Amino acid sequence: MHLTAKVKIYPTEDQLKVLWELSDKCCSLYNLALAERKYAWKNENKSIKYVEQQNKLPEFKKNNPEYKIVYSKVLQGILKKLDANYKSFFALIKNGDTKARPPNFKSHKFFQTIPYNQSGFYQARNYMCFTHKVNDTELVFDVKTKFENIKQIEIYNDDPLYGKGDFYISVVYEVATPDYFDNGLYQANDAGITKIVTAVNSNGKFFEVKTPRSDKHWQPKIDSIKSKRDHCKKKSKQWVRLHGVYRKMEKKKSNQLSDFQHKLSKKMVNNTKANTIIVGDLKVKNMAQSKKLKGKRKRAMNRSTQNQGYLSRFIEFLTYKAELIGKKVIKIDESYTSKECYVCGKKHEMPLWERTMSCDCGNCIDRDRNSAINIMSKFLSQNALWTSYQQFVDNLRQTGLPMSVRFPESYPQMT
Repeated sequence: MHLTAKVKIYPTEDQLKVLWELSDKCCSLYNLALAERKYAWKNENKSIKYVEQQNKLPEFKKNNPEYKIVYSKVLQGILKKLDANYKSFFALIKNGDTKARPPNFKSHKFFQTIPYNQSGFYQARNYMCFTHKVNDTELVFDVKTKFENIKQIEIYNDDPLYGKGDFYISVVYEVATPDYFDNGLYQANDAGITKIVTAVNSNGKFFEVKTPRSDKHWQPKIDSIKSKRDHCKKKSKQWVRLHGVYRKMEKKKSNQLSDFQHKLSKKMVNNTKANTIIVGDLKVKNMAQSKKLKGKRKRAMNRSTQNQGYLSRFIEFLTYKAELIGKKVIKIDESYTSKECYVCGKKHEMPLWERTMSCDCGNCIDRDRNSAINIMSKFLSQNALWTSYQQFVDNLRQTGLPMSVRFPESYPQMT
């Protein structure tokens, strides 16, 4: 399993000059490779692949010796990034995203991420060293941690415009994980807005956590600072000062939510006996309210689902933390799990602001609990786990919830 560690570094003035020189060459190569692809497609209707551009690198460096200051693997990494951007663009188009745009040229004003893949770096004690040929200045940084089985390292800036932010190195390394086995216990999770997670296990017991809305504390302050900043002349001393305050607030808000999600996901995988955790396959982009709502209501809903919730990131945290201890997270389609009554199967109109489902069959339940039960039932029935399904139904009845055994059309009836 591959993990990524983020380490802050403090380059000296001489090291900064070297990093910017490398960034400049990486930016130029990216733009040249992109121009070649665009020209070939426009004039020859031909698609150029990564391998073709990589094979041209030796000849390119021979004709342009100034690029020899950059380690060869770094140049290959830049071409891989361009290829990955194109693959992402085509994937979005294939999925019907009409707003997808192809990769564009990069500006030299921005510090470009410098990737070292497989080689070109080495770790001596608690120091990370990088290879280059710009001058005699050594790129050696204190990382304070000894990493094993390093696969890739990237040097980047968190505010790349003119390199105003902090510099970091991102270390991708491999760790061994225990083998997964199905112990017959399951936990279904529904990620939501009001409650970040609503979980139900095979015993019919629920676990709920309310979403911490740190944005309610930070957003009024951020909006106020942005308003003051926008009334200043751009790049003036006052504008720069307010922009720095704005960035600091945004970072604190993001760090608070990230810290909460890390702690919650670790607590969930460690405190459940189930080796199999089922989650809904979220489509967070589709949760945006862009047409039906207007004004403050629309803005509040979009902030909850898009830039404050980070629901997809929480699922990723849960996935890798479960794999680290030999458990497994399985994603299944959660279509209509919030709208379909888990007792009788009737579908209801359930906009996001309606938090309780009231069905004609007498079932009245929180929409997130209803969704978690449906996710569990769908997983057990799809995988033909009849014994576990029957036990789950019986355990729900014991908790006082109404429950009837319903089979999907594709599931064989038991007699």
